[in-house]
Amino acid sequence: MRRLFWAAVILAIIGGVAFYVLTMPRMIDAGELPRHTADVANGEYMFFAGGCASCHAAPASSKCDDPKSTDKRKLAGGRCLITPFGRFYVPNISPDRESGIGGWSDIQFVNAMVRGVSPSGSHYYPAFPYTSYQRMRYEDLLDLKAFMDTLPAVKSQVPGHDLALPFRLRRGLGLWKLLYLDGKQFSPSRGQDEKVARGAYLVEGPGHCGECHSPRDPLGGALSDARYSGAPNPEGKGYVPNITPHKTGIGAWSGEEIIDALETGLTPSFDSFGGTMVAVQENMAKLTAADRAAIAAYLKSLPAVASAPRKKEAAK
Repeated sequence: MRRLFWAAVILAIIGGVAFYVLTMPRMIDAGELPRHTADVANGEYMFFAGGCASCHAAPASSKCDDPKSTDKRKLAGGRCLITPFGRFYVPNISPDRESGIGGWSDIQFVNAMVRGVSPSGSHYYPAFPYTSYQRMRYEDLLDLKAFMDTLPAVKSQVPGHDLALPFRLRRGLGLWKLLYLDGKQFSPSRGQDEKVARGAYLVEGPGHCGECHSPRDPLGGALSDARYSGAPNPEGKGYVPNITPHKTGIGAWSGEEIIDALETGLTPSFDSFGGTMVAVQENMAKLTAADRAAIAAYLKSLPAVASAPRKKEAAK
């Protein structure tokens, strides 16, 4: 019995050390950032491409899940995302030094965006789409921070996330990241058309379209072989459509129709976008016509993937 006891203790210690090492936050070093003079105008462009205000601007009413926002330049947070994992509250990312990110350095901002790690070294939940933002160029991220530093500083108190066990244990996210965060910046495929490559960067990086339009496995990771084929809304209400060129997606849409929809919010059937896509379209309308055309070209180049059969509760 004594031998069994000590064997169990040793195994527990080994397991604890292994868990500690495997779940350590992995960050980039400040020396990896390029020498770069920030372009605030490009930072504003990335701000709209990434839809930052759609989540981080305070909701227009006392309901934390109100889809409408107040002043979209005041990123006070407070919106909630009601998901199957629990309720996530979106933080303040205004330049306020106490309740926002006003005291963050460039490297702290970049590590948050591409590694999902806070300045204190804790893991962020992937409700913050760093699995997509990791694809962004460092120059674009530095420009984005420079623009956000020009926005109004707003003080606010945002509740902590309301999650059940074991999801409230942030340390375990280190294991999740080993599976779903590869740390790779966007790189165009060999021989990829320049226009398609630009669209791929916008869709896979700042636009983070796959975060909502891709189905997920039980651990919350996006299924790579079914990207963009539609999925239950990650906020638990409704269904996010297929945007691949399959007949169950947007296969019948021409490139021009995709461009027009991103600019006007009207579909080829003269319907209009609804739900959270309204805010996305409003941001897409602020991009250049060339970039909307690039996005359309990339979507048309995707493999056609059939939509998965919808569960009754998701369709409802």
